[in-house]
Amino acid sequence: MRAIVMERFGGPEVLRLQQVDDPAPGPGQVLVAVEYAGVTFVETQVRAGLGPGAMRRPSLPRIPGNGVGGRVVALGREADPGLLGATVVTTTGGTGGYAELAVAHAGDAVPVPAGVPLHDAVALLADGRTAVMLHRRAEVKPGEWVLVEAAGGGVGTLLVQLATESGAKVIGAARGTAKGELVTSLGAVAYVDYSRPGWERDVIEATGGAGVDLAFDGVGGQIGAQGLAAVRSGGRVSVYGMASGSFTEPGERVTLVPSGGVPSAAEIRALTEEALAHAAAGRLRPIVGQTYPLARADEAHQAIEARETIGKTLLIP
Repeated sequence: MRAIVMERFGGPEVLRLQQVDDPAPGPGQVLVAVEYAGVTFVETQVRAGLGPGAMRRPSLPRIPGNGVGGRVVALGREADPGLLGATVVTTTGGTGGYAELAVAHAGDAVPVPAGVPLHDAVALLADGRTAVMLHRRAEVKPGEWVLVEAAGGGVGTLLVQLATESGAKVIGAARGTAKGELVTSLGAVAYVDYSRPGWERDVIEATGGAGVDLAFDGVGGQIGAQGLAAVRSGGRVSVYGMASGSFTEPGERVTLVPSGGVPSAAEIRALTEEALAHAAAGRLRPIVGQTYPLARADEAHQAIEARETIGKTLLIP
């Protein structure tokens, strides 16, 4: 099969298309013929040897990729026979997704509901469960002002929709003006370009001067700190990412939404199923902003790192 193989850490150029042996499912595993593979910002950090996992680099060579969608074409011993031939989305355990065939634990394979296109389901696999979890833990209430940073990204576009569905007044913030139309079309009442100096003052002004009740911060760094300044005293902040390279420190003026710890495999599956159910019911629309052929995985990584992407990025083997 064809796969993207990474033999060293470095820039996007280390991702190279190679011909490798087909994998075989072991006990309790399934083999998926991959139609779409998700690409995440974290995967670009792992490839570069940066971020929180820099001290725990995976062994090389490796095939990157943790989320795929496709048809189950083979089963290992003890795997559910009903999965054979099913169209599923699944995680792969952190490796093996950027390929034509991928092995996954049978318990991680979630059948795609009727009416949900497979590319949408893959877009919801990681980002959907993350957004559902963050939204639930933040306990978004009707009438609240909610700031969503990186609102044009995979998780951000979903948080905008979930908070709006809960009756909140959402302000989306992202880099550049081009994403504004998308973010407001998803339900945000206002959009702010956080590449502009003093953008946090625009957020406060949009609330009538009070500041937001809740901020979802997946960026960190200076942007995270500026977003924090737009939260009213006693408000809440949900810190879930560090795309800038460092996490936001909330301080004592606001309340940090509890992380709840790392979800179990059963919780992850339930969150994935919930996100897919939202999509099947028309309550959640993932934004697939760009797709790349498998051979151009390096370009996908480069675009994500350059902040040129909108919504979710997918590879097509």
